[in-house]
Amino acid sequence: MVRHVILWQLKDKISGSEKEIVKKGIKEGLEGLKGKIEGLVEIKVNENPLPSSNADVMLDSLFESADALKNYSTHPAHVEVANGKVRPYTKARTCMDFEV
Repeated sequence: MVRHVILWQLKDKISGSEKEIVKKGIKEGLEGLKGKIEGLVEIKVNENPLPSSNADVMLDSLFESADALKNYSTHPAHVEVANGKVRPYTKARTCMDFEV
């Protein structure tokens, strides 16, 4: 099993009320991939960081294997969410993948 964790910072130009809409869209889009991509075991988006955090959104997902993660990264459903709901609104991305 492979865990895939991403932390995003949203762009500075996004206002407080817009941030909530963007974060909700990211959560709904990514969590909506559950059951649509082979090898994706679980996917959870946390959009409510504590004030001590320096990230706005976290993705925590689990895959059957490194190959399943690779397939996810290029799967059309994931690419659509990433290009439509994530990338246009984020300024920084940190990723860590590891075996569990």
